[in-house]
Amino acid sequence: MYGFIVNKTSGNGKALRIWKKIEKIIQEKKVSFSVRFTQKPKHATSLVQELIQKEKAAVIIAVGGDGTIHEVVNGLAGTTTPLGIIPAGSGNDFSRGLGIPLKYDKALERILKGKPKTIDIGYANSRYFCTVAGIGFDGEVARTTNDSFYKKFLNFFRMGQISYVISAIIVLFRYKPQEISFMIDKKLHKLSNVWLIAVANLPYYGGGLVICPKAESNDGLFEICIVQGLTKWEFIRMFPRVYKGNHTSSPSITIVKGKEVEIYAPTPLLLHGDGEMIGHTPARIRIEPTALNVI
Repeated sequence: MYGFIVNKTSGNGKALRIWKKIEKIIQEKKVSFSVRFTQKPKHATSLVQELIQKEKAAVIIAVGGDGTIHEVVNGLAGTTTPLGIIPAGSGNDFSRGLGIPLKYDKALERILKGKPKTIDIGYANSRYFCTVAGIGFDGEVARTTNDSFYKKFLNFFRMGQISYVISAIIVLFRYKPQEISFMIDKKLHKLSNVWLIAVANLPYYGGGLVICPKAESNDGLFEICIVQGLTKWEFIRMFPRVYKGNHTSSPSITIVKGKEVEIYAPTPLLLHGDGEMIGHTPARIRIEPTALNVI
């Protein structure tokens, strides 16, 4: 039996519209299913256990964006129950990173016919994440986007990815690079003028930014991107290159691999995971190998 979790507000109602089409398809195919709709933040996490324990769901399918997936994964992590994804958000970076079709009918077909594969996920300050956790500039961008009025407006016109660009421009004018100390696998580093540190399990975040092009979800390692030593003008000039992932050749970009990351700053900095606010520095982030089954 398939258990569906639908975030009715995801993509400014896109998830609900997609669900109505999916429901018709699975009814025609006589697929056994049960569905739950989220009612509040973090509700999807508890709905996972409800579907598994009460409905005996063998697969949990999230219909929504990266935020919905983030909540569902925090209910599924460490279990053997597979996760299916029907992308219906503004960013859909998790789906993009795993090659999941962005069209709902193709994504559903993959779930119904596919076989589960095991992937790594991350754990940061008591929350699991699938794609990227980060501090600094991108943490501020994530908060600004989530709090904005224009994200819903742009989602209505299927232009949700632009909301991240608008937020980046807004944050750019007020953000000041920080002095940061961090440890990667117990090795201490200290840097000044740090714009951001992104700890990636998959290459994409922010609606298609290829922040860590070689990040893989099955190698037991994070790819970590550190951006520092840039003026604002240099940062602006570099930003478009991130969409193609060719920013890594810049001398101001450091890319390293690691299993555990600790980040400290004199002033607490926002920490995001999958674009969701999950705390602030000090941040402790570790890889959780083979912790999630995805179909």
